[in-house]
Amino acid sequence: MEEQYIISGLKNRDKIVFDFVFGYYYTGLCAYTRRWVNDPDVAEDLVQDFFVRLWMNSSKIEIATSLKSYFFTSLKNRALNYLKHVQIKEKFGTQMMNGSTEEYSNWELTEPELTALIEQGMQSLPPRCREIFVLSRFEGKDNAQIAEIFGISKRTVELQISNALKILRTELKDYLPSMLLFWLLK
Repeated sequence: MEEQYIISGLKNRDKIVFDFVFGYYYTGLCAYTRRWVNDPDVAEDLVQDFFVRLWMNSSKIEIATSLKSYFFTSLKNRALNYLKHVQIKEKFGTQMMNGSTEEYSNWELTEPELTALIEQGMQSLPPRCREIFVLSRFEGKDNAQIAEIFGISKRTVELQISNALKILRTELKDYLPSMLLFWLLK
């Protein structure tokens, strides 16, 4: 099949095209992802999640390279994000196991309290920075989508998100352990 036809079919949620793409790429994407995460179950979960999101957001996808390149790059990024998340959780767990729990012993916040603190911290962000951060972290938009919405470059979006994270870490440092804050806002 011609690649433009496939991309068009995906954007229009053509089930036949989606089934063809899924059947054609699934096994290869699982094998490729397994090389990154070294766990077949996690690799399959990442690939399945990728296809679910591809179907759900099909009308919004923008493929500037080949379909194959888009798929494999997307899975590489998902695998790296997964590994980063695992590393942060392990580091936090190690700190907790090594007796650093004293620092956190008086720290207990309920979810509504935590949400209120984050919302309060977000009020200190400049308006555009806050809008970009909300789109990124709470509405699941990627940097390219946000850049398109505001008519700015992806790099500007990345800088705005980075600035928001710095400000929020500073604003919330008295309430949250830095590793947990990093994990929540990353």
